Amino acid sequence: MTRRTTTVRVPDDLADTAEVVARARGVSVNQVIVDALQAEVDRVRSDETFMALLHELVQRDQEILDRLAE
Repeated sequence: MTRRTTTVRVPDDLADTAEVVARARGVSVNQVIVDALQAEVDRVRSDETFMALLHELVQRDQEILDRLAE
């Protein structure tokens, strides 16, 4: 699996908390962030309202692309 480096700016108190959580879990702060992001992606995938909105947005974008290709 390839990896991408992304800069994330978080409030100091959240960064401090993430460091404590990482230390307690015996993992890196990076792993805490990756786990949290994966949990959010999993959550929205199971959210029917979100997925319906996403489908509408993708469909609208496809219609725009189709018009541009004419």
